[in-house]
Amino acid sequence: MQWLAELCVRRPVFASVLILSLTVVGAFAFMQLGVDRLPNVDFPTVTVTTRLPGAAPEQVETEVTDKIEEAVNTISGIDQLNSNSAEGISQVLVTFRLDKSADVAAQEVRDRINRILPLLPRTIEQPTVEKQDPDAAPILTLAVTAKKPIRDVTEYTDKILRRRLESADGVGQVLVLGGRKRQINVWVDAARLRAYNLTVNDVSRALQGQNADIPGGRIDEGAQS
Repeated sequence: MQWLAELCVRRPVFASVLILSLTVVGAFAFMQLGVDRLPNVDFPTVTVTTRLPGAAPEQVETEVTDKIEEAVNTISGIDQLNSNSAEGISQVLVTFRLDKSADVAAQEVRDRINRILPLLPRTIEQPTVEKQDPDAAPILTLAVTAKKPIRDVTEYTDKILRRRLESADGVGQVLVLGGRKRQINVWVDAARLRAYNLTVNDVSRALQGQNADIPGGRIDEGAQS
């Protein structure tokens, strides 16, 4: 680089033009740089969510979380493995190295989960395997307050406001968090359950069967082509 320094000293005009040219090219390149607040990047992170209704955190950990961790722990390319066991739900977060394809990682995790399904409790819901999606990150949070009972505010937010937001152009999903939903507690008689040879799960399935939203029929109007 000594020859370049000597050339600039002997020809100051050339040095000035060179520096000015580099400045202009750099400024033009900077203006053309693409900037995205939420870039479309596939992070090799996979989340496994499994629900076991009515189970205590300790039961979820021993019967679900530990078995899922053991199954996915042998997959190549894992950088970090975290889990959380709460009442009725298990979440296992598998983070792979950046050189691992997110699609391949999700498929490998899904295959391992399918292999151990017979080892999991029969009362679990089908485990869901999802890869991290930056486009699904929330971009706007709204807080709803009113001088009304919290149950009425929750009902309005979920039944009216949420549907209006979902109909807006470009909105992919609207989630309602917090509030207070209506709840009915059912207390079962253990002695009568034993007398009829029933379990709590039998009662739960019967209640779910009586509280289902199904089509009531169809109405056709106008001429049919």
